[in-house]
Amino acid sequence: MSHRAPDHTPPPPSPGGVAPHARTTLIVVCLGVFMLLLDMTIVSAALADIQSDLSADLSGLQWVVDGYALPMAAFLLTAATLGDRLGRKRMYVGGLILFVAASIGCALAGSITVLDAVRVVQGLGGAIMLGVSLPMIAAVYPAGTGRSTAIAIYGAVMGAGSAAGPLLGGALVDAFGWPSIFLVNIPIGAIALVFALMRVNESLGDTTRRVDVVGTVTLSITLVAAVYAIIEGNAKGWTSPLILGLFALAALFAIAFVVWELRVSDPLMDLSVVRRPGFAGVSLAAFITSGTLIAATNYLALYFMNTLQFTPFEAGVRALPLTIACVIGAPLGMVITRKLPMHQVVPLSTALIAAGLWAMTGISADTGWTHFITGMVVAGLGVGMMSAIASDAALTFVREADAGMATGVVSTARQVGTVIGIAGMGALFTHFATASARDDLGSLTVGGVPVDVPASDSAAITDGLGSGAGLQILSFIPEQYSAALTEITRLIRDSSAAGLQAALLAAATAATVFTLVVYGLIRADRHRSASAAAPERELHDGHPAHSSSQ
Repeated sequence: MSHRAPDHTPPPPSPGGVAPHARTTLIVVCLGVFMLLLDMTIVSAALADIQSDLSADLSGLQWVVDGYALPMAAFLLTAATLGDRLGRKRMYVGGLILFVAASIGCALAGSITVLDAVRVVQGLGGAIMLGVSLPMIAAVYPAGTGRSTAIAIYGAVMGAGSAAGPLLGGALVDAFGWPSIFLVNIPIGAIALVFALMRVNESLGDTTRRVDVVGTVTLSITLVAAVYAIIEGNAKGWTSPLILGLFALAALFAIAFVVWELRVSDPLMDLSVVRRPGFAGVSLAAFITSGTLIAATNYLALYFMNTLQFTPFEAGVRALPLTIACVIGAPLGMVITRKLPMHQVVPLSTALIAAGLWAMTGISADTGWTHFITGMVVAGLGVGMMSAIASDAALTFVREADAGMATGVVSTARQVGTVIGIAGMGALFTHFATASARDDLGSLTVGGVPVDVPASDSAAITDGLGSGAGLQILSFIPEQYSAALTEITRLIRDSSAAGLQAALLAAATAATVFTLVVYGLIRADRHRSASAAAPERELHDGHPAHSSSQ
């Protein structure tokens, strides 16, 4: 008896061109990406409690974030290819189940090592979901039938997920403890799963496209080696054989990745697309958005809780200017793209981020939280705009046939930016906080009388400050220093401010430099004809291009 292979061809479009259950598919995808982006920022509200409960140092906390973002950066494009071959709905559901299961594992973690490891699994589930999300939308919204609006909604939801993290996380941590920030994924995931199984149709892409295993492996090794070296550089020594060897390994595999991608017939990342100036500019803008402000929010949250002594919820409330600005920035970005060309809107977004970061600098021991309000508002508008327009902006500069690859590369650039930003800013924070503390401890006096601080006590204090522990250090200061508590408190505030100042200065400088580069790259493409993008578009019309179903 013969058996028919299952038919994964999407049902024919309705008279209006949109496939049945298109809105449900969009809702399911948006629920998933909201959860993914929420988990990127919600942990910022829990870092101080995780640090205290699990006795974690700063590198352990960095891996809580980077362990989640690394798999997304490394496997997102591979997940998209597997979705084309195996079915996007099937991959999405599998990734969703893995993500929620790992979320439960995170909540049950009894050590920082276990938490970091399970976050990697969670990130892998997220990579699978994110890799097939835009192709799922494109499959039910054919070009010219509201796809641009659907993609803009998708981008706005991503921005909302990122923005909601600090406040929602603070409320959950204060009320139920840090494990609750992971358990909140259960109801969201359950709703998405039920609707995905019942109302989302299966779709396939190019089933002849092969999975680029070599590209995936070389990219993964490059990212892991580079990030581990940056995170551990302060502790191991920047010139130690291990750190230098890891940087060399990262460089070697980065070269191998590029060489392989140029030669293989079905590359993980089509470098001919990446080489286009306008597209490279948008990808760089996505990278720098995540690598500066999104990364900085984690260290800002630690500073609010450990140095300014706010509870997680109080810290989340004080981050509301950033949250509200992100939410406003998303529709603002969509409106501006109808008035201005993309070669102006994209660098405008990153320029706002740079300006906001500069406004946050100038920190001292006496700096209160209100110092950061202006910067959070300005930078938040920029992040919200980029979240809403990034995918469509990238599609403005590529052919319809390359749209799937383009959106995947931009999403990957976001995750790589987060990974590098968290690691780099953490290295700067640790270096400058410990250097400041070491200098101040060497000249510590009470009433003009020098205080002798043994090397062991000095190391404990400087290590704690380098980990962002802030005033929590006072809880383990030996009794013999009770007369110097006022001076030590001032020292802690000075050192914490020095670390955050260095991280924010680096982020502001990077955002400024890359904004100029982004503007130059995108402006170079401003005369490209509509044949280089979607058929009905000109670069100068300012409207987002349509994506393909990949």
